[in-house]
Amino acid sequence: MTYKLLGKEVKDIGYGLLSLNLPRENPISVDEKIAMIKAALDAGANLLNGSEFYGSSLQDNSLTLLKQYFEKHPDDANKVVIGIKGGMRLPMKADNSPEYTRESIENCLSLIGDKGKIDMWEMARRATQDEYIQSLRVIDSYVKQGKIGGVTLSEVNANTIRQAATVVKVVGVEIELSLFHTDPLHNDICAACAELDIPIFAYSPLGRGFLTGKVQKPEDLYSYFRQMPRFQAENFNINLKLVEKLKEWAAKKGCTPAQFSINWLVALSHRPGMPKIIPIPGTASLERIKENIYEVRLTDEDMDEVDSFLKEFNVSGDRMAAAHAQWLDSNDTTEVTI
Repeated sequence: MTYKLLGKEVKDIGYGLLSLNLPRENPISVDEKIAMIKAALDAGANLLNGSEFYGSSLQDNSLTLLKQYFEKHPDDANKVVIGIKGGMRLPMKADNSPEYTRESIENCLSLIGDKGKIDMWEMARRATQDEYIQSLRVIDSYVKQGKIGGVTLSEVNANTIRQAATVVKVVGVEIELSLFHTDPLHNDICAACAELDIPIFAYSPLGRGFLTGKVQKPEDLYSYFRQMPRFQAENFNINLKLVEKLKEWAAKKGCTPAQFSINWLVALSHRPGMPKIIPIPGTASLERIKENIYEVRLTDEDMDEVDSFLKEFNVSGDRMAAAHAQWLDSNDTTEVTI
């Protein structure tokens, strides 16, 4: 199936670009990265999600990679919808000031080149509410100039979503959502997006690799992810119970755990009171790209079985370490004068 986003048809599953620029012992060449984007697009994943800070610097990132991609495949520029996050100073500090938002957007526009277009742009995190609202208007000014396609939000709570929608037209909300992190189903985020007819772009739909079924110990995860509380020794084995159940569900559907996890999110879109949800899995493996974008139809009975399990199962450990949790939008958004 497809969904119309900013006048373009996008498939039910997109592709996240983070994995392509993660530091690795054996770096991936630019040609290999381009081949993976091409494989994702050829498989139908034409919603691409990247960032100004996915890379070695604010001048070497998703945008510079996309520029190289479109130089090699110029005809693909009109086939994709590109979402970009910005507004972060390195090393990783949110800056919602209107001045920096403008600087970040200008940098992104210069890096992607003249063949690509930024369809959606978002501040990666909300810091101070007053500046956040002011900067939404800055982003919207670029929309009105035709330099970007629309305003999206990232890691925000329901109050922020509703307030932002009174200031600008919000065309999407990027949040973490997966079988391993279901909070948005219960904290009003999904309800707010459904109410306002805003699609959700679900990042980390595989729980940072945990839901692939291939992770049996913390050392199997990418080194950075091992620091997260949910993967610490006291929590890891408890959370493996979810993966074991996931393997059972996948076996019954004749698919992999990763495919079941991603398509569970797709199927959520059809549940009562839910918005459109487009998972954006990321990987730096051609084999995994083909696996992740494979569509599996989950029935109401399948979804009910998952619901029953999740009602009884509690994920053990916080989603992020304290140092990074400070970037997350709290549920006590202060109202500001519009």
